[in-house]
Order: sequence, then structure tokens, then C-alpha cells
Amino acid sequence: MTQKNNTERCDGCGKATNLKDTLGNEFCEDCLELAVAIKKKPETIKRICSLIKSDLLNNQDNDSHCKTTKIRDLPEVLDAVRFRTRDRELNTWYVSVSELEGNPVEIFASTAFDRDDQLQSRISNLTTITRLVSLILRNVFLGEVLTLEKTIKQLHRSSRQKNDLPDMLTNVLRSYEREMEMPTSVKE
Repeated sequence: MTQKNNTERCDGCGKATNLKDTLGNEFCEDCLELAVAIKKKPETIKRICSLIKSDLLNNQDNDSHCKTTKIRDLPEVLDAVRFRTRDRELNTWYVSVSELEGNPVEIFASTAFDRDDQLQSRISNLTTITRLVSLILRNVFLGEVLTLEKTIKQLHRSSRQKNDLPDMLTNVLRSYEREMEMPTSVKE
């Protein structure tokens, strides 16, 4: 678990504040405290839910993903396989796939020509694809929760120039994020 020195949005509550990484998520202090309690004391959480007559646990049982996938941390060091490939213009690309127990959990792509201005747009798009595919792979194989905020964060980090494709997608999706934050009475 590492401390972030930025003020992105908490994956739990959505609050903009300093975040801490844990289990592939970025939580504020309050949500981190809850996540730790849920992970370390599941029986206590079940008992409290029962005492306050919460249907939280009943709703969770309907989520087949929660039952079949055990959420795990992404280790600091992973095995990886590197592939060398060529595109239709014969540019050489290197694709590295990080694996955990034989399953792909991250994918990266690079080229020796990353300083070439003509390739910048393609590299930006490729970075976007690999970041989003990695997010999906971590969901599939590690149980990491996918959120709109995480998707926007990966798009934003992929952008290399203002108004490139990842930047445009980030701006469009942020408009939905703002709509989600508005109280229902304001939307109507």
C-alpha cells in the first residue's frame, strides 16, 4: 500500500482527496478504514449488518463476480513475456505481458521510435488500449473493481497532447462523471 500525493477521486466514495493504493484501488482514509475492516473482520461486518437489518449482504450474494473471484493485490514484481512484432508499415513494436500464476494481468507496448512525431498519435492510442486492457485483465484475474473514475484516470494518463484521442475521450466521460455527482432533483 502506497500513499498518493495527488487529489484524484476515491474509488469508494468518489471524494476528491489524497488517496492510498490498496488491492488495485485508490481509497480515501475513511474508505480505506472500511475496506481494511471488511477484509480483516468479515464475520463482524456480517453481524453488524444483521444487527442493523441491512440487506447489504443479501445484495452482494446476487453478484456472481463477488462469489467467484477472490480480490488479490497486484504484486510489486511480476513475471513477464516480451513479444516483438511489426505493424503494417513495418515499424517494430515490443509488447510485454505481465503474468500472475500464468494469467495475463497487465500489458504494455512500446517502440524504439517513440520520439518520432508521426508516431505520437499512434503511441497515445496504443497506450490507451493497453491501459484499458490491463484494467480489464486485473478485473478478470484479480477481481479489481472497474469504475468510471478508474477508466477516466487510465484515459487521462494515456494522453500525450491536448486534444489527442485519449484527452477527448477523457473530457467526454468526465461529463458523465459530473452528471453522476449531481443530486437527482437537479437532473430532473
